[in-house]
Amino acid sequence: MLFALTAVVTVAASVRMTGLGDVLADRTGWGEAVFGAVFFGLATSLSGIVMTAVSAVVDQPGLAYGNAVGGIAAQTLALAVADFFHRRANLEHAAASSANLLFCSLLIGLLSLVLLASFGPDVTVAGVHPASLGLVLFYAGGLWLIQKEHKHPMWRAVRTRETVVDVPASGGAPGSGEHVWAPRTGVLWVRFVAVGAVVAVGGWVLAVAADTIVETTGLRAGFVGAVALGAVNALPETVAAVAAVRRGAMTLAVSAVIGGNALDVLNLAVGDVFYRSGSLFHVATEEELFLTAGAVLMTVVLLAGLILRQARGWARIGFEGVLLIVVYAGIVGVLVF
Repeated sequence: MLFALTAVVTVAASVRMTGLGDVLADRTGWGEAVFGAVFFGLATSLSGIVMTAVSAVVDQPGLAYGNAVGGIAAQTLALAVADFFHRRANLEHAAASSANLLFCSLLIGLLSLVLLASFGPDVTVAGVHPASLGLVLFYAGGLWLIQKEHKHPMWRAVRTRETVVDVPASGGAPGSGEHVWAPRTGVLWVRFVAVGAVVAVGGWVLAVAADTIVETTGLRAGFVGAVALGAVNALPETVAAVAAVRRGAMTLAVSAVIGGNALDVLNLAVGDVFYRSGSLFHVATEEELFLTAGAVLMTVVLLAGLILRQARGWARIGFEGVLLIVVYAGIVGVLVF
């Protein structure tokens, strides 16, 4: 009951963050892609970060690893769900952005580093695997390149009738235009951080509840982390993506999910720091490594969808949406049976 109740609170907080994030993206001038991937992605990933840290502290490495990587797979699936709510065209077509392409590439690189660390030498420095620092540096370098490309783009998506361009609303500055009712930017930041804190506390409660579920039911920690915790971890991004689509913020919808996924990979570095019995990367079982490879495959499918930009495809959600559903169902099916 506590697990389900906290999940509901997390969903409600995510809806609120979507509205605040959309206005802040305009106010700050960073644009939906960068703001969504970094700040919005961080806010919606707070619950997952706390889940992973708590699971590692209570000596449930399978739960910690499965939560981080399982959340990536489930969150990528969230874009197929959000696509159902944008009926004019395929979501990936409408949200054309070179920044989103680069964030997909960044995510694939981070996941590849995780696999390399898991199959590489089992070494630690002060109880932490060097790959944890490598993940942080790789992410920081990727952000620098994406921000540089945002300022001086070398690629531009072809504009079509269905393309929703990320243009700051007239309410981007206080006291003007459509959002004249909106509070000052400082107040919005305070609210954004406060709602994010609610999501983080929810993550701690969910992790403790999941640990109890593992102990009392006898279910495999990797399975609970990948499916149960992973699905709940994906709830903020799923709800946020749907809410962003309903607001017409297509780029924010896609970037929040991709950015949240990249930060979820960094969850493994967090878990590695808090897990004091060795390297978190080397306690990963075949199930968890299988899940990591599945997350790479799903990201490649999403990247292909963003490049090809099918306006209307299979089941009215595009070929990549259908493939994401099929791949995720296959991953969960293998983990269950």
